[in-house]
Amino acid sequence: MATATYDADLKLFVNGAWHASEGRDAQPVFNPATGATVAEVPLATAADLDEALAAADRGFKTWKATDVEARAAILHKAADLIRQRTDRIATLLTMEQGKPLGEARGEVAGAAQLFDYYAEEAKRAYGRVLVRPTGQRSIVIKQPVGPVASFTPWNFPVYLMAKKLAAALAAGCSVIAKPPEETPGSTSAIVQALADAGLPADVAQLVFGVPDTVSRHLLASPVIRKVSFTGSVPVGRHLMKLAADGLKRVTMELGGHAPVLIFDDCDLDRTLDMVVPQKFRNAGQVCVSPTRFYVQQGIYDRFIKTFAERTAAYPVGNGLEPTTKMGPLANRRRPDAISALVDDAVAKGATLAAGGERFGDGFFYKPTLLADVPLEARIMNEEPFGPVAVARPFATEEEAIEQANRLPYGLAAFAFTENGRRANRLGDLIEAGMVGLNTFNISGADTPFGGVKDSGFGSEGGPEGLDSYMVVKAIHQA
Repeated sequence: MATATYDADLKLFVNGAWHASEGRDAQPVFNPATGATVAEVPLATAADLDEALAAADRGFKTWKATDVEARAAILHKAADLIRQRTDRIATLLTMEQGKPLGEARGEVAGAAQLFDYYAEEAKRAYGRVLVRPTGQRSIVIKQPVGPVASFTPWNFPVYLMAKKLAAALAAGCSVIAKPPEETPGSTSAIVQALADAGLPADVAQLVFGVPDTVSRHLLASPVIRKVSFTGSVPVGRHLMKLAADGLKRVTMELGGHAPVLIFDDCDLDRTLDMVVPQKFRNAGQVCVSPTRFYVQQGIYDRFIKTFAERTAAYPVGNGLEPTTKMGPLANRRRPDAISALVDDAVAKGATLAAGGERFGDGFFYKPTLLADVPLEARIMNEEPFGPVAVARPFATEEEAIEQANRLPYGLAAFAFTENGRRANRLGDLIEAGMVGLNTFNISGADTPFGGVKDSGFGSEGGPEGLDSYMVVKAIHQA
């Protein structure tokens, strides 16, 4: 299976037509397990972006007037097609991004679920009727915000793109999607499924390009009324500044540095059974990846010893191999970035308990555990976005909460305890948009997903995700 063929024909999708690389610059696409170039993706020109904007403007006018049942039927059909094409999409995803094939299949299944969920949720975008004197009426209705520009990252390119597309299309918006250039084949397959499901030609556009060039061009246009971005804090700030000039609505799902509080009354073996695969899922390239482990003193040594043993034995390799549980990092920049953080932590006094080195021909970095990491180490303050766990002991619940809330990030946090009252307190006091208590399962189609503080604002998923693509209008009649 490791010799699978990369079979994507990479193009832009604008106004219902696929456009190849003729006359356009192109960017190589790499297989991160080998470092080899597998394809080239065409980059949109200014003329392409203008055509996409014009199409999105036309598409919005027709799509918002389309009956919600008709919209739902198309989204359901797209979900069916994605499921039918799971093997091909997942293989492309693994060859572009590196994650194990089983994880890729799960991501594709999650994308299909999102289209099904929002197909039905669109029918429940209810308004309100207000109490007024006899003969008068006041109603509150929800309407689509307008054409949307969506920007998605390379760590979950299929799922995150689907999360934005499904909600926006269900609300009645048109969309210009700019997925990552690292993963064009798998994301193009999602747009192809929508087109094959009968989505009108001018409702969804797919463009690749230099990120700063594309974002500046799209956000400068009055056509775009909403920006949805998932990615780093610095880029999020940059896009917010661009959006401010046009007073465009913004949803930002930015970085995290998730704390994990492990108390001495937890079932430690069961906790570790969950911790290790979650930490190294997608090679740690997950915005809600458990990273900062604060462990109560009485179980700290046992935790480190067992975590290190499991980390050292974790199977790493090409994601197409059935025995692989962790693949390579997504691009050639990441191993160097991870090495720099690990080296800095060790230099400042941390103990390298497992891993800590690159290997192989691709973009591989061994699963790594750092113990007794000082607070001044960069990795305790900067999101590593890689297969590295950092750990420190704590004495009291108050100290653990203080450390969990110490950073400006506030996307996800986790805690493990069998004390119900403590769990309630932690849920209330930890500063994060999502808190998992004795679980890492915090994301689903019906679940709001978003952060606080520097981790952004607004939610995707659930009815909150649909609302983010709608505006509220009050109509009064006397």
